[in-house]
Amino acid sequence: QVQLVESGGGLVQAGGSLRLSCAASERTFSMYNVDWFRQAPGKEREFVAAIMWSGGSTSYADSVKGRFTISRDNAKKTVYLQMNSLKPEDTAVYYCAAGRTAVLKTDPSGMAYWGKGTLVTVSS
Repeated sequence: QVQLVESGGGLVQAGGSLRLSCAASERTFSMYNVDWFRQAPGKEREFVAAIMWSGGSTSYADSVKGRFTISRDNAKKTVYLQMNSLKPEDTAVYYCAAGRTAVLKTDPSGMAYWGKGTLVTVSS
């Protein structure tokens, strides 16, 4: 079982930046792909970004391309999501999720383990 804990959420003004972290206390964490998803009130959970277990491949939703960057440090068992040029529509609870798959997944059903989420609020 991979235990994931998100942190770094908070309140930020539009145009600002936040860096989210997803930490795991599991030796085999480096073998898992990790995705970030987000869910705003009344809306479906949506894909944000993904990174391969090796860190060599990444994927982003069109809505965040050029603004968000996903990275990982397997030695620290942590995945990061750097969010720049934040917009009010980025406001949501952000979740990290892990899965052991051959290719990157962009749907929540493809992920085996989930964190509890961290709230990001972007004010106008």
